[in-house]
Amino acid sequence: MSLLELDLTPVHFKGLPLNVVFMLIPMLYDHHREAHGANLAELARIADSGAFKPVLDDVAFGCSDVDAACDRLTGGKAIGKVVIEI
Repeated sequence: MSLLELDLTPVHFKGLPLNVVFMLIPMLYDHHREAHGANLAELARIADSGAFKPVLDDVAFGCSDVDAACDRLTGGKAIGKVVIEI
C-alpha cells in the first residue's frame, strides 16, 4: 500500500465533509482511482435497487417556513433530513 500525503488545511478551513477528504481528493490526485470507480459503481447499483432509504424528519415545512426549518435543523431537534415542500 502506498502512502498519500496531502495538506488538508484548505479542506479544514472550508469545512468540507470527510467524503471530500477520503474520496474526492484521492480521485483528483489519481490515487487508487480504479478502486474508487468500483466503489461508485457498487453504490450506484445499490441506489438503483432502491435499497437506500433517506431518514426524513417527522416535521415538514413549507416555503414560507424556511426560518423555522433552519431553526429545527441547527437546534438539533431534527432527526434526519429536514424537508421543505415547494
